Parts: sequence; structure tokens; C-alpha cells
Amino acid sequence: MKRLLNFLLLFVMSATVAFGCSPTGGNQQQVLNIYNYASYIAPEAIAQFEKENNVKIQYDTFENSDALYAKLKQGNPGYDLIFPADYMVKVMAAENMIEPLNLQNIPNKIHLDAKFINQSFDPQNKYSLPYQWGTMGIGYNLKATKGDINSWAAMFDPKYTGKVAWQDDARYTFAGVLMYLGFDPNTTNPEEINKARDLLIKSKNIIAAFVPDTGQALLDQGEVNLTMEWSGDIFQVMKENPNLRYAIPKEGSIVFSDNMAIPKGAANKELAEKFINFTLEPEIGAKISNFTHFGSPNKAALDRGLIDPKDLKDPQIYPPAEVLAKMKFLQDVGKTTALYDRAWTEVKAGSGK
Repeated sequence: MKRLLNFLLLFVMSATVAFGCSPTGGNQQQVLNIYNYASYIAPEAIAQFEKENNVKIQYDTFENSDALYAKLKQGNPGYDLIFPADYMVKVMAAENMIEPLNLQNIPNKIHLDAKFINQSFDPQNKYSLPYQWGTMGIGYNLKATKGDINSWAAMFDPKYTGKVAWQDDARYTFAGVLMYLGFDPNTTNPEEINKARDLLIKSKNIIAAFVPDTGQALLDQGEVNLTMEWSGDIFQVMKENPNLRYAIPKEGSIVFSDNMAIPKGAANKELAEKFINFTLEPEIGAKISNFTHFGSPNKAALDRGLIDPKDLKDPQIYPPAEVLAKMKFLQDVGKTTALYDRAWTEVKAGSGK
């Protein structure tokens, strides 16, 4: 976890410099307020942007897209740049929570792989551009499992009682359970949602916790043996713990594209667009992906050999076509969201976690 501590220290220092200046101290540096996941950008990229543009970055973190949505639903508290998941871009755009991008200010979009642009959640990339992509799967401790695993079934195995963690996120946890049961992770069928709910409640003794994107830390510390987590998060702790592994379940799982967007009312829209353009430079995009161990949507970075060869060759980071064929993006399910929310409330109450 040393890497995460260094990452957090960098941003504490950055925020101290940015907001520790006296209001009467003369010319102050402009501040770009970013709202993103923790440990989801290379600190040296932040430092480079600050130096090149004589600005400071205030970096706040959220746990999942629901938390991001809830924070901004009541009005933008002062952020200039946010990083919503694919389906959340569509939700926030429909609710007038994000600003249209001026793509003329982001010429580096030409470096993006065509399969990551003009997607259904944001046609013509009116509101967003891709940042990182990856998969949701199972992180596990090889010493505990005594061998590789390849199925969501392991998450329900009684031999791991009290040692399994799921995401504290209704849509993603239900997605994994639904796919294990053979259902569409974007189902709007109440019976299927309830079957997933019932299985989670039935498995309450097996489940140690529903965690807010910290499953990798619990796994690394030995608190759990298996956890539902994002691919890059597990690969980050795998670098320091040789007992850990990551698996994309054979039943299929979620593939995601996190995106850069500008919230309504952003005070520094042009600076935010400059930062988006900066991250899309092939060298910077590669630097970010090599730090996070998520997939890069930057084709130029891939074509120029800037991505860590070890990551590029790993099928759990860059899955082959036959694996990707079983992966699905989460979709905005409209009014059915209320069914998921109700079922999730029942899961949390029924499991006592």
C-alpha cells in the first residue's frame, strides 16, 4: 500500500499549497478541482500538468458513480472535472448535470481508439471522452483458494464463509450475481432481480462485507480471500503481494469505460478541457495506464509501444475477443433503477451488513 500512501501524500501537499495561500498574497495560481476515484491517475502526470500550466490541482475522491451522482445532484459544489462511468454519463446528461464539451479545445481526441468513441451512452461524444477502461472480476488469494478460480460460483462457496467481499454498489454487485444466474446484468425483469437479491441474502454468512471500492485493500491485508473488484485495483496490489490473482469469471462480467466530463456550473471549463486534452497525449495516457493497470483507450499510445508490455500481454487487463464477447456494459435502466434500489436495501437489511 506504499504506492497508495505516496499518491495520497502528493495530493495532500498539492491541496495545501493550493489553498494555503494568503488571500492578500498577490497573484494566486489557478486551481483545477477534480473529482475522481482514488489512486486513479499517475501522480507524476498531475505534477507535470501543474508545472506546465502554472496551476494547482485539488483532487477529491468518490467511491462509486452513485456517490458522484448524489454529490452533484444537489448542485455542483465547485468541481471542474469529473470521471463518471459509461452509463452515468447518459444519466447525468439527461438530467442536465454536465456541460457539452468544446471538442475544438481537445484536438488530442484523434489519438483515441474508434471503439471507445461515439458510444451509445454519449453519441458524438457531446459530453464526455474516454479515460480508462477495464473489467469487473474476482480478486483472490491463491493461498486460500489452493488454485485458480474462474467462476462467480466461488463467491458463494461455503468454504470461504466470512471471507468474501462484494462491491457496495447495487448495480455492479447485482450484475455479477445476475450473470452467474444466467441473466442479463441490465435486466428489467423483477423476478430476475429478486432471484439475485435472494441469493445474496441466502449467502449472508459467506459475505464478510459490502465494500466501497476497497476490496483490494482487504484482500491484500488478508481480511478476505475473495473480493469483487475492478481489474486495475487488484493488479496494483498484486505488484506487492505475489499471492494475489485476478480472474474474469467464465459466466461473463462487466466491462466499463470511465470518462472525463465537465459538471454543470464548472468555474474553469477551458482549463478542464485543457486537462482532458493533456491526458489524451499518447505519452500521458500511457503514463496513467501504466500506473493504474487499467486498459488504455489511447490507440496512439498502444501503437507506439508506450504501454507496459507486461500489462499489454496480460489477458486479464487486455482480454482477448472471445472473453470480451461475454462482457457487457451496464446500461441506464430508467425506472427499473427503483427496483434495484429496493432490492439492494433488502439485501443490506437481510444480510445485516
